[in-house]
Parts: sequence; C-alpha cells; structure tokens
Amino acid sequence: MKRTALIAALFFILSSFAPKETTWLALGDSITYLNDHLDETGHRVTKGYLTRVTEKFPQMHYINQGHNGWTAVRIAQEIENLHLIKADVYTVFLGTNDWWAGLPLGWIKDYQQNTGNGTVYGAFRTIINKIRNLNGTAKIILITPMQRADFVYINDAHNNAWGSYREKNGQSLAQFAEAVKTIGQLEQLEVIDLYHEERLALEKLIKYKRLKEPGTENYKNYTYPAYTTIPFHPDTDEYPYPKEAIALTYDGLHPSDKGNQVIASLLVKSLKNMHLRH
Repeated sequence: MKRTALIAALFFILSSFAPKETTWLALGDSITYLNDHLDETGHRVTKGYLTRVTEKFPQMHYINQGHNGWTAVRIAQEIENLHLIKADVYTVFLGTNDWWAGLPLGWIKDYQQNTGNGTVYGAFRTIINKIRNLNGTAKIILITPMQRADFVYINDAHNNAWGSYREKNGQSLAQFAEAVKTIGQLEQLEVIDLYHEERLALEKLIKYKRLKEPGTENYKNYTYPAYTTIPFHPDTDEYPYPKEAIALTYDGLHPSDKGNQVIASLLVKSLKNMHLRH
C-alpha cells in the first residue's frame, strides 16, 4: 500500500514539472497551407515554417488552418465553417491574396466599428473576434504579408502575377502590411513585420527570372528590377524559375526552405518572448 502511494506521489511530482503542451493554430493562406502539402511545391520545399517552429518547441503542436488561395475576407466570411478550436497561440498570416484580388482595404474605422467583411480591415475584426471568443487569454500574433517578386505557379504558368513593386487596383501591398501593423498597435498584439524584414527584401526573393530577350528566341537571366519590364508568355516560354534561381522564394511568391527559415526564426523569437519553453 505504501509502495503504491509512493509511486502515485512521484508521478504527481514529475507530472507537475512536465512541460505544458501548447496548441498553436496557424490561420493563413497558401504559404501556411503548403507546410503540409510539399508535393505542391514540386518538392522544392522540404520543410515549412510551422514544422520548423515546432521543432524548436517540442511541447508545441500546430493545427494548420492554411487555405490555398484564400483572402482574409473569405476567411472571415467562412469563419464559422472552418472548425477553429480553442488554442493557446494563434497566428494570423493573411493579406497578400486580398491585395492581388483587388479587394478594398478599407480604413481602421471599419475595424473599430466592426462594419463587416466588405473590407480587409473589417474582415480582420471578424477574425480577431472569433479567436477571442474561442480563448480570451490566448496569445495572438499577426504576421504582415511579405513582399512579392513576379509569381509564376510551378504547376500552371498561366497562374501568374506581378510583384509588390506595382499597385493592384490602386492599392499597394505595403498598405496591406501597414493595416496589419495598425490593427496590432490598436489591440496591443504582437506583429511580425515580414514586409519590412531586411532578409526578405524584394531584390532577394529570387536570384533571377529566365526570360526570352525581346524579339529573339534567346533566353537570358534577368535580375530585379530588369525582369519587371520583360514579358513572360506562359504558352510558349519555359518556366522562368529553374531551381538555380531559387532564393528566398521558389516561385517569386512562396517561401523556399531559406525563406521559411527566416519566418520561423522570427516566430521562434516572438514565442520565446511570450515565455514559451523550448
């Protein structure tokens, strides 16, 4: 009897000192989604940012709520259908698709007045409200969109987009990043500013873009900003980003292993500041 009681007491003491398991729910778009769908990167990525972060925090497990191609507005519209759960940490990494879709950014008053999902500011209010309803004491980290070079989808070159050096629908991607920062300041939330991260600067995202010299059939490797003025023809041109062109992204938009490591390192630093043990 005494032996049983002693074992029970030891188990209680040891379990009291065991690291608490932490649940991290990552809400995002394809950059988050691809962490668990590496085949869709043409296996150019071996490990996404979620995996890299949880390797540093063995007591943490992630829930990948990345939705390929989704905007913050669509996330907000579908928020009650996403089966989000109570978690200890939430990251919200959205906005780049809203910019490319030309959705209206709106104003901070749309967030403050909870005007609905007609603007990106309003959509973020819906998202933050949902998170706080799930867990009012959860840590929330907002992540701004990162800059973009010219994007060409590796599995369908007809799916392409120019980079953040140009406006879309009269709006710059920088404005969307600033909106995320403004919401963070208003709500006193941690913000990871990828847009202004030196290691993810526009000219570093891809080594070069391989394009035909205008008026010829000869290919040439163009660096930024020269490639921004050279047309790409998906029906006749080769894929413009061979593996040798990979830098911080592998297709101009989605992070490579190197890019994912930069994002992960910033998240690890942020989580350590929140006193999560690793």
